Amino acid sequence: MIHLGKKRFLGRSLFAAAALVGLLAFVSAPLAFANDDYRCQRRIAKEDYKLHQAIERHGWYSRQADHARHELREARERCWNERHRWWDEDGHRWHNDRDWDDHDHDRH
Repeated sequence: MIHLGKKRFLGRSLFAAAALVGLLAFVSAPLAFANDDYRCQRRIAKEDYKLHQAIERHGWYSRQADHARHELREARERCWNERHRWWDEDGHRWHNDRDWDDHDHDRH
């Protein structure tokens, strides 16, 4: 009887461990999605800031501003490819359409 009790304990322990792993995987998926959104948002905000700085320091159509526009476009593309949404730092909102304008900062 003692031998049978050890098998039951081991079986219950393995079941409990499997259930815990499954629960953690289920709970961590939305957290990973939110973390990816945050990284996309921060990446775009950083490139948007760099573009504003380049325009302020070197002018609207400077080489530095063109480079910053390119980097901002790349950040938006990366988020779009990964999340099918992109962050509008100036409007402070997410867009679910690929509707950004690469020269949206030229009109300010």
